[in-house]
Amino acid sequence: MQVSDLMYELPRPLIAAVPAADRAAARLMIVDRQSAAIRHSRFAALGELLQRGDLLVLNDTRVFPARLRGVKDSGGQAELLLVEPFPHWPNLWITLIESAKKPKVGGRIAFTADGHAEIIGDMGQGHYGVKFHCPGAFADWIEQAGDTPLPPYVGAERPDREFDRERYQTVYARNAGAVAAPTAGFHFTPGLLDGLRAAGIDTAFLTLHVGPGTFQPVREDKIEDHRMQGERYSLSAEAAEKINRAKARAGRVVAVGSTSTRTLEWIAERKGRIEADSGIARLFITPGFHFRVIDALITNFHLPGSTPLAMVAAFAGLELMRRAYDEAIREQYRFYSYGDAMLII
Repeated sequence: MQVSDLMYELPRPLIAAVPAADRAAARLMIVDRQSAAIRHSRFAALGELLQRGDLLVLNDTRVFPARLRGVKDSGGQAELLLVEPFPHWPNLWITLIESAKKPKVGGRIAFTADGHAEIIGDMGQGHYGVKFHCPGAFADWIEQAGDTPLPPYVGAERPDREFDRERYQTVYARNAGAVAAPTAGFHFTPGLLDGLRAAGIDTAFLTLHVGPGTFQPVREDKIEDHRMQGERYSLSAEAAEKINRAKARAGRVVAVGSTSTRTLEWIAERKGRIEADSGIARLFITPGFHFRVIDALITNFHLPGSTPLAMVAAFAGLELMRRAYDEAIREQYRFYSYGDAMLII
């Protein structure tokens, strides 16, 4: 499959630069894989579109303030994105560093929050091993020193950094470690979740710490040549039991987002079934993939040429996905992280 198959033209005004005031007020496109029908609704009406016995699987990762801005020894500016900690060493991180000139191993980057970073290794492709020197526990320091790593298309019309820390999260986020949010979950509110449970639609949670690789564009001509970066995940025994119970009683497993989908399908591919598991997921889902677990998918509208869009094409079918995206543009849906949603059944 060519990456050109995943490209489309999006009018700039349709990019959701700021979030809607009411999470559940987002529009919802319903795409039926069997009939190829496309309908329109609101996310708040999700309970009317799902069935008693369905199980929603949500990613409860929490975005942490992983972006730092500092000054190199040379006086030049540098921006760091924390990607992954080294095991058992909370002050050692793999980072992405952007600066006008390539940082030098052994160099330092100073931050205003009474701390600095020492570059201990060049890992290639903009990735560096970095050791942070800061007062107190690193987890406490980064909460004060860092900023929420927002996507570049998010607008500046937001009140302050505290707004980002609350709004660029799902309402059920609890396990810190992601540098990007599982945005399909943005539309849920505590009231909507309570209403779904009262209607017999249960929830199960997994954790996948979303990394920058999820949203990295596919640069190869053939999408199969793209390599996904690994992301840490965990699925509890309780969640696995809920999923297996739903499948046994012919209920639908409804994945909320590409991250939940990849985690479930990664476990099923490796284990042959769903069971408690943890590790690093590296699954890249493209058209032709055989889905073992999910029966329906809630997702946002994704960037052209992106890996989540390839996954949507795999689940819905390329031609139906193209029709749905053309329809979304005609109907002026809001796109990307803070945009509207799609339910594929």
